Amino acid sequence: MNALSHRETDALSLVDIIDLKWLLAGERLHLHVEKLQNDPVYARGILDAAGTSPNPALRSVAERVRKLLRLDEA
Repeated sequence: MNALSHRETDALSLVDIIDLKWLLAGERLHLHVEKLQNDPVYARGILDAAGTSPNPALRSVAERVRKLLRLDEA
């Protein structure tokens, strides 16, 4: 069985968030990681902006982060 521990999934989640941060920086947008994780309104705004990027890598990681933060529900 290849189940991941809670700590491992948290680390993988953080990797996606940091990827998002750097890809956004390439578009001159600043991402505040803690605020992304704790403020759903802020997170939706950042992820919506990332979702309109011409950069397919940025759009992809934004969608993964949206799912990680469970912002695609509701």
